[in-house]
Amino acid sequence: MSDQAEKKNGVESTEIKTRSNTLFLAETASFAALIAMTTAVSTALLGIPLPAPLSEITFAPAIYLTIAVLYPRKVSFWSTAIGSALGEAINVLIFGSAPAAFAVIYIPGMIWARAPEALIMNRFRRKSSLWLAFAMVIATVYETLAFFFPDWFFYSFTFFYGSPTGVLAGLSLAAFDFGTLIDLIWIPVALLLIQAVRSAFSVQFFGDVRTGTRKITSNKPI
Repeated sequence: MSDQAEKKNGVESTEIKTRSNTLFLAETASFAALIAMTTAVSTALLGIPLPAPLSEITFAPAIYLTIAVLYPRKVSFWSTAIGSALGEAINVLIFGSAPAAFAVIYIPGMIWARAPEALIMNRFRRKSSLWLAFAMVIATVYETLAFFFPDWFFYSFTFFYGSPTGVLAGLSLAAFDFGTLIDLIWIPVALLLIQAVRSAFSVQFFGDVRTGTRKITSNKPI
């Protein structure tokens, strides 16, 4: 009897893991596609005449910041990494936002800058809205610095962007990366999206990262 019970438990455990893996793949693929689309579609592509860096505004930060709060770390990290890479590839290789050779550095750079934002947000996902806003500021500052320091190095010492310019000239060119801080405008939007989803589905989070199951965590008091 105990052998049968153990066998039954083993089968149920396998089924749960299979459903969990399938759901993970579905969520990651769906969110990656959404992030890719919102990364590729910028104000410049839409033909909205705005000066830099406003011309490069995309809706993607509001999306991946929201996902990072509502979904487990594994889902948010991989969907942000894959979606950002695909979106940047579309920008460079299809829309021609930069010479095709730049994809070698632009795509990894986008992953390096954005994917850790999901990890930052995950650390604060169970905090209050004020803490979430603070974490989003930290994540956006990280993204900006993640663009700035590599670009400073490349401008100053390599031939990737042309002839090396030296430290000071490289610093002045890389300083344009601080325009990435314009993404701070998406923080109120992300907070509204989080609240809207929680109210609509009566949940705080989708997926219980602490137990490894794919249960919806209710926001109702226990």
